Amino acid sequence: MTLNFTKMNGAGNDFVVIDNRNLDKSLTKEQIARLCDRHRGVGADGLLAVEPAENGADVRFRYYNADGGEAEMCGNGARCFGRYTARLLGGDLTSLTFETIAGTLRAELIGNEVRIDMSDPIDLEMEAPVESVGPVHNLNTGVPHAVVFVDDLENCDIVKNGAGIRYHDHYAPNGTNANFVGVLAPDHLSVRTYERGVEGETLACGTGITACALIHHLQTGVSSPIKIDVRGGETLSIGFEPGPDRTFTNVTLTGPADFVFDGVITI
Repeated sequence: MTLNFTKMNGAGNDFVVIDNRNLDKSLTKEQIARLCDRHRGVGADGLLAVEPAENGADVRFRYYNADGGEAEMCGNGARCFGRYTARLLGGDLTSLTFETIAGTLRAELIGNEVRIDMSDPIDLEMEAPVESVGPVHNLNTGVPHAVVFVDDLENCDIVKNGAGIRYHDHYAPNGTNANFVGVLAPDHLSVRTYERGVEGETLACGTGITACALIHHLQTGVSSPIKIDVRGGETLSIGFEPGPDRTFTNVTLTGPADFVFDGVITI
């Protein structure tokens, strides 16, 4: 099969993006993994597919990790998806909605940046019974995330410590993503993320930095927005409104979404 695709990146988190509004592309898990392979394929942290909406949104968002397995949500992917879909649909779109497994989201286009209205986080667990380089906190911001604050982020072994959390029995059978956080200022964090499905460190993770910002607020009371530096070199912004009983509403993720190139590949 010949496949037209676009390569995009959101703060260094990179994706293969395809138009599947006609539902004429049915990729196997192995084909997706081959596309995402950095030696034998295009190379990406995951694949995004635009499909027709089923429940009244503009389109449907499908996201697959680099191993070919489908995931509920990806924050950096959602920003790239929003900008790609706006180009696909044409006109002067400034916002659109899309359905995900984690719920219906809204993207607002602001120049080269995109603001995503995230789903309300769930499954908060502070100081989980998991041993790591610091206390482990859990929050699902579309997908599950563990958050660990460390004193020396630069020298933290992200792969070793991340894998230890990702495969811990506490998160069986599906595992979790693991984020390690350094505090630069009361409202400014630096985050490194081990992503399940990629099974290594990525340059950014949108849902991960969202979880880090919200956990940081719970620990310190710092107000919205919170700035986050990611490994790719960019600074993103997390907005939120605290609710009762350690809940959150109106959570937003704002950052870049860049086109890299368009291509054709035979798979």
